[in-house]
Amino acid sequence: MIWRLLLLGLMSAPVAADTVMATRSIRAHAIIAETDVVLSAAKMPNGYVRISDVVGQEARVVLYAGRPILLDDIGPPAIVTRNQIVRVLFQGSGLSISTEGRALERGAVGDRVRIMNLSSRATVFGQVQQDGSVQVYR
Repeated sequence: MIWRLLLLGLMSAPVAADTVMATRSIRAHAIIAETDVVLSAAKMPNGYVRISDVVGQEARVVLYAGRPILLDDIGPPAIVTRNQIVRVLFQGSGLSISTEGRALERGAVGDRVRIMNLSSRATVFGQVQQDGSVQVYR
């Protein structure tokens, strides 16, 4: 009976897939090493299926041993930390300004973070650049 349903397309066959799981508890903001994860024969809809996608990423939340690592649980490592002094760049209308600011939150390359301009104490938003500076847009 099950084979007939499968052939008619009324029922789908179970798909075997692996899911990346933590081998130990990993604190938030820790970088994930290859020894921290393992493939497990379980299917998780929002889980990673390749170890290479997880190694080198930063845990955004605490990852518990034996639990799958979900897509929103990890991300690229932050290169700007809270309270760090960063170079703030503004370019527009033929004007280029560079000053120092204090990062008010953590951020990885491409993240939008709040920055406090140290000279004016104004809070602005900018995008973290590859070199650790923050580009402010109008």
